[in-house]
Amino acid sequence: MAFKAILCLSLVAVVLADDPYAPAAYRPAYKASYAPAYKEPEYYDKPYYKFAYDVKDEYYGNYYGHQEDRDGYETKGVYHTLLPDGRTQTVSYVANEYGYNADVQYDGYPKYDKGYDYAPSYHKPSYAPAPYKKPAYKSYEPAYKPAYKPAYEPAYKPAYKPAYEPAYKPAYKPAYEPAYEPAYKPAYKPAYKPAYKPAYEPAYEPAYPAYPSYA
Repeated sequence: MAFKAILCLSLVAVVLADDPYAPAAYRPAYKASYAPAYKEPEYYDKPYYKFAYDVKDEYYGNYYGHQEDRDGYETKGVYHTLLPDGRTQTVSYVANEYGYNADVQYDGYPKYDKGYDYAPSYHKPSYAPAPYKKPAYKSYEPAYKPAYKPAYEPAYKPAYKPAYEPAYKPAYKPAYEPAYEPAYKPAYKPAYKPAYKPAYEPAYEPAYPAYPSYA
């Protein structure tokens, strides 16, 4: 008995599996894992940096330097340089949302060498110019020039041009026009009007007979 029950359940399962109207099993769509190779750079809202350098060259007399700090939108710094007159110029500055403000300071006193002439000095060259040498006289001899020979030009022959023959044009034949025939108009017949006949008026007859005349 149990075997029959199991067999019946198996047949029912096979029939349901072969049902064409049964809903399909859910299968999720394939989604490939995509990892872009490009990586967006990271930007900081507030820039921040520091730098400083200092140069001192005693041989050539160069002395200058610069130092700057930036934090967000505010920048502070100072730079200095040695001027030709011996003074040191120092500039301290601040740049922010209010603008650029600089403070310029000078250290030391200007010094000028004695006997220094601001006018440019001219140094006479030590070399002597080469002595002038008169060229030897040489009579002019023009280069050989052959007699002029014009290029050969054959006699002019105009291109052959046949006599003008106008294109054939047939005699003009006007299009056929039939003789004019006016449209038919019947003769005019006035409408019939009967002659005028006055109404009949009988002769006057007195009411009494006339008396006979006696001769």
